[in-house]
Amino acid sequence: MHPIVIVGSGLAGYTLLKEIRKRDMTTPVTIVTADDGAFYSKPNLSNALTSGKTAAALAGASAEKMATEQNATVLPHTRVTAIDTQTRRIRTDSGELDYSKLVLAIGADPIPHGLSGDGAGSVLAVNDLADYAAFRGAIDGKKRITILGGGLIGCEFANDLAQAGFAVDVVHLGGWPLERLLPVEAGRRMADSLAAIGVTWHFGRTAKSVTRVANGYQVTLDNGDAIDAGVVLSAIGLRPRTLLAQAAGIAVGRGIQTNGLLETGSPDVYAMGDCAEVEGLNLPYVQPLMVQARALAATLTGTPTPVAYPAMPVMVKTPAHPVAVLPPKIGAAGGWKVECGDTGICALHTDASGRLQGFALTGSETGRRGALAKELAA
Repeated sequence: MHPIVIVGSGLAGYTLLKEIRKRDMTTPVTIVTADDGAFYSKPNLSNALTSGKTAAALAGASAEKMATEQNATVLPHTRVTAIDTQTRRIRTDSGELDYSKLVLAIGADPIPHGLSGDGAGSVLAVNDLADYAAFRGAIDGKKRITILGGGLIGCEFANDLAQAGFAVDVVHLGGWPLERLLPVEAGRRMADSLAAIGVTWHFGRTAKSVTRVANGYQVTLDNGDAIDAGVVLSAIGLRPRTLLAQAAGIAVGRGIQTNGLLETGSPDVYAMGDCAEVEGLNLPYVQPLMVQARALAATLTGTPTPVAYPAMPVMVKTPAHPVAVLPPKIGAAGGWKVECGDTGICALHTDASGRLQGFALTGSETGRRGALAKELAA
């Protein structure tokens, strides 16, 4: 009997394995991963400095331990090079492997920064545990860090670095942080709170080049301004990994396209997590991934179960000014109603009849997220 093969040992792949084992302890499952297969939670990478955690401390269990605990085979340092959907076989740099069902949980890659200059090749991105280890090594002894991008990951790193004592510059094309998720009032309140702990914002700007100078790097912006940095971190976003699927003739759009059962267009090939575009939506957050893992585990063990998302607020880990946001659906007609208090902002997105469509809460107002999520679900 050929195994269920899961490609990827990130939070998506291992969560799916655990959910399968809750239902079925004996069906063979093999995880194939290009890295060392250690289990860790990727969201913890952007707030580990303040808590003093090294890369090794973030790794919860080795590949061997995960394999033993979950009665599975884990193949670390094994890169999948091709999928043959006709013969139900994957090709790896260590040989071929047959599958009964194949799950692609291969994540996403940092968007290329496109910078010029002799320091561009030294710009870092943190997308996995090895990246985080390299980043921790690079910032040791440095004082100034420049972050490119003021989205969710950029803001979390900015907060973490500032609280750990670094001077942080954030270069962001938008007029306020998280402008795709937050109305301006909420974004500005968050920016002000991070500025108070040592973050300098450069809004409406992009970086053009990174050049080496005596004490590190100089980042030149599109308006000619220059920022000195010991380390430059790119956090301009992620792009779902789709090339492997595309080369196998599996339909891709923004991500690997699936239906509500997480089935791709090829029989017995599924996709989930950051690489997947499920019924037109790519949701690169933890909660959707957990929902997908539970549904897919049921499907793979004989009970076809479509993904049904509850109301899922996204928590931004910025202790200087926490944010909880559940954006309205794309194209929702309506607008933001914003109430600003001394310790937080409550922004509700409602339609013409006053019905709640989404919310953005900051500071002390984030405590209302549970009640508002219930209202939205109803």
